[in-house]
Amino acid sequence: MADTLRIVHCFRSPVGGVFRHVRDLTEAQVAAGHAVGIVCDSTTGGEFEERLFEQMKDMLALGIHRTPMQRHVGPGDLASARRTYRIIKELRPDVLHGHGAKGGAYARLFGSLLRVSRSRVARLYSPHGGSLHYDETTATGKLFFALERSMAHFTDCLLFVSDYERRTYRRKVGEPPIPNTLVYNGLRATEFKPAIIGPDAADMLYIGMMRDLKGPDIFIDALAVAGPKLGRALTAVMVGDGDDLPRYHAQVKRLGLQAHVRFLPPMPAREAFALGDLVVVPSRAEAMPYIVLETLAAARPMIATAVGGIPEIFAAGSPALIRPDPAELADKMGEALTDLAAYGKLMPDGADLRARFGADVMAAEIEKAYFAALDR
Repeated sequence: MADTLRIVHCFRSPVGGVFRHVRDLTEAQVAAGHAVGIVCDSTTGGEFEERLFEQMKDMLALGIHRTPMQRHVGPGDLASARRTYRIIKELRPDVLHGHGAKGGAYARLFGSLLRVSRSRVARLYSPHGGSLHYDETTATGKLFFALERSMAHFTDCLLFVSDYERRTYRRKVGEPPIPNTLVYNGLRATEFKPAIIGPDAADMLYIGMMRDLKGPDIFIDALAVAGPKLGRALTAVMVGDGDDLPRYHAQVKRLGLQAHVRFLPPMPAREAFALGDLVVVPSRAEAMPYIVLETLAAARPMIATAVGGIPEIFAAGSPALIRPDPAELADKMGEALTDLAAYGKLMPDGADLRARFGADVMAAEIEKAYFAALDR
């Protein structure tokens, strides 16, 4: 078997943590000598994502291919699937790595079709939360988990980004009948250094997608509760974009916080860290969010909800972890801001974080999974 591979990453939405994961992985794989390409949706993402694609395009030997992909299953899927299959077939991958529910379905189905007509293609799937967020008692959840069970027969390896995600898969879908492994998300070595805070930084900082799953509404409600308890209005910056953004603008206005909350478009996390003293991740559900790793690697104090894989990053019983509840978040905001320096010392150790969550560690483990899948 050749030491270098033709690797294609397939995913729907080029935003947020999944896109960050793919970018880091492709960078490490190109450095290792592999030929890498990306296939993803052309209808999501904005100027920020376009700049990221522009930075990547010259290093990807197999190119960046964007084509419309629907988020939900619907009539447009058939045309989308045909277009995506044609693109992937022309790229002749050795490894087809699907990310998220849609990318995972395409990678496994199209990889299986390619195997009918040519040599072996390794089909790998990283859920990244995805369909695992659905409630298994609902009709939608039952449908998705039945599909996941059937898709396992077209999968060579499952790659989980957190133990929580793996446990959730086992509980909702069932014990995987195929090889599976846990590989944490990883950061570049350059990210493990303290971020510089701006002189006009706000009290609080939210960075993430503007959708209820990520809890911006919880964050805003908590600001309204915490301010009066501290005897002053708290200031905040909210960085990100998404379909629910107009509702959060309306929520801020309804609570009379317009003068104290500033909304900004997506930007690199390290730039955003200069804008706030205390980072808050108020998610209702997560797999293994990059923003938590980035915040801690930058030596910034933070509050995060104890959901998904987030507790795996922190020590057991960490005071930084709360439930996704506005009242609990407001109390923690007040506690942290009372003595931010002391609160910051309660964050995880930087050296330990680097050993567990380095991009080099992540890429090496995933490459090992690729070759193992091709050997079977």
